Amino acid sequence: MATTTNSTKPSDPSSGPRGSKQPNISVWRAILLGTLLVPINAFWVTVAEVRWYNLDGTSLPLFVTPVFMLFMLVLANMGLGKILRRKQAPLRQEELLVVYIMLVTSCAFAGHDTLQNLFGVIAHPYWFANPTNHWQQLFFGYLPRQLFVSDNDALTAFYAGGVDIYGPDGRKYLISWIVPLALWGAFFLVLVGVYLCITVLIRHAWIENEKLTFPIVQLPMAMTAEDAPKSFFGNRVMWAGFLVAAIISTLNGLHELSPGLPQLNVKLFELSTYFTSPPWNAIGSTQSSFYPFMIGLAYFMPLDLSLSCWVFYIFARAFRIIGAANGYMQSGHQFPYFGEQSTGAWIGIALMLLFSGRHYFKSIFTTAAQGAKSSEPAEAFRYRCAIAGLVAGMGALWIFTSLLGMSAWVTFGFFAIVFMLGFVVTRVRAEFGCPHEIVWCNPCQVLVGVFGTHALGPQNLTLLSVLYWFNRGYRNHPMPNQLEAFKMLEKKRVTFSGTIGVLALAAVVSLLSVYWANLHVTYAAGAAAKAMGYKVWVGRESFDRLRGWLTVTTPPASTALYYMAGGFAFAVLLLVMRSNLEWWPLHPTGYALALSFAMEYFWLPVFIAWLVKFTVLRYGGVKLYRATLPFFLGLILGDYTVGALWSLIGCLAGIPTYRIYI
Repeated sequence: MATTTNSTKPSDPSSGPRGSKQPNISVWRAILLGTLLVPINAFWVTVAEVRWYNLDGTSLPLFVTPVFMLFMLVLANMGLGKILRRKQAPLRQEELLVVYIMLVTSCAFAGHDTLQNLFGVIAHPYWFANPTNHWQQLFFGYLPRQLFVSDNDALTAFYAGGVDIYGPDGRKYLISWIVPLALWGAFFLVLVGVYLCITVLIRHAWIENEKLTFPIVQLPMAMTAEDAPKSFFGNRVMWAGFLVAAIISTLNGLHELSPGLPQLNVKLFELSTYFTSPPWNAIGSTQSSFYPFMIGLAYFMPLDLSLSCWVFYIFARAFRIIGAANGYMQSGHQFPYFGEQSTGAWIGIALMLLFSGRHYFKSIFTTAAQGAKSSEPAEAFRYRCAIAGLVAGMGALWIFTSLLGMSAWVTFGFFAIVFMLGFVVTRVRAEFGCPHEIVWCNPCQVLVGVFGTHALGPQNLTLLSVLYWFNRGYRNHPMPNQLEAFKMLEKKRVTFSGTIGVLALAAVVSLLSVYWANLHVTYAAGAAAKAMGYKVWVGRESFDRLRGWLTVTTPPASTALYYMAGGFAFAVLLLVMRSNLEWWPLHPTGYALALSFAMEYFWLPVFIAWLVKFTVLRYGGVKLYRATLPFFLGLILGDYTVGALWSLIGCLAGIPTYRIYI
């Protein structure tokens, strides 16, 4: 992993409210278009992922629905330009990108690991509590009731469905949601605002100084380029990749509707069924897949990272087998503690990034303190605003948790881990563009593993469980998408403050749209009746785990902590080896990713992409590699396009359809 450049004179002359060298243009029509499309996208994501579960589009590093909608918008834009006989299409690249950024923001709010989870939690305890689980006696006294829906009539309708929220009864039920959603909405907007402030502070280092590659933005940038009609849409290699993926997804979609038709199965296939005798049967879940879109995405990953991902995935399976051969799997422990190892690795990578960037971070405060006297007054102004927003936002989050009754030291530890993980996930996305589903790595587990349940106490444990919904996973984390927005609009005719405004407006519109979409869908279909993708397991994870903590004491510095420390040490060792040995091929990020669902689903596509890329570079060089890039962009676009169309057909017709992922 590259280290942060220690520049003491950050500058960005291409954007900013002061000293901009490029003219600003009005993007109001793009903002208006984006504002109109955000509720549509939020509703589509909610219907697809909550009602029908026919598209896991927000579980991927590159969201599906924004890419599809941008593709349709670009085609319409080019068509309108030809109809009007203009040399240039009506919407410029930066306007198309503004719309795309707003759609991406709506996915960050509507997706699997954010507000969908919220609806899976705030109704859960008062509906699922019963004499058997003893929730009421164990922790109801510590629950902040104002953050939950407790009205029995509202909950009955929510889980049973068949309710029109626009009718008299529906409006009556919605009253119970106003206070919880308002409080959580304010909390989440402040949290996203803090993420944005951190993004502003790291933006210059990663975009300008280090010039990270940002693989995720390659497709939207290529589709919206001024010469895209010739360079992208006129490229036969791109269309070849598009057709390969589109044909596979079309055949599989038709097979889903009519099983008698042939298919080309590229989805998950369990390999562990072939290992039946001990110790080989301890290999655990070992999935294989041939997702076209993932082969395309992985082709843009650096070779050392893609190599590390599949090597460490195989190493993890061997680790389980060796453990079983030596009796560890039968000991009753949670060997091999992959979640704890992964957690330690991510924390190690984050701390190394912070340490390597210490001079840059010092220069930020120096520049901000100098203000107008700085050599870069525009940058100083931005840093001052970001630091002020950071302090105010963190203060507001502190007050929120304090009013709930969380201890100060627990609040500090919780948010330190939250922001550290957001920081490292953003770095991984910007540098490598790889999947980052690190579901086992969260501050609740870290704090319990380090301090034990007795030191935390029942009130802190309850509040940590209440806050679990937004740090369970990081697949649609807002912060990486914020940084990519700055990258896409870099040196475009949109000011720095304009980008901030677009992100802020998109956040507010997205929050309201997601609230409406989830209430509409779940009350109509029934959260426990027809909503096949409803996140009931998030509530179960939160409160069943809490019940376990409150009934069985977890000691401090337990076995899990030692594995966490081992993961930390191994990640640091890998980073030291990379820094001192030019030939060293293994990457610490690959180790952290291999111990999560990110590689459980994708290790084989990553291996295929690595093998093809290695062969191309070895025998064809950089020239051939660049010539092949459009093919892999086409794989992504073709798979996403047909996958989105199948999702639309399923949502509109009310039938299960083919999913391109999982």
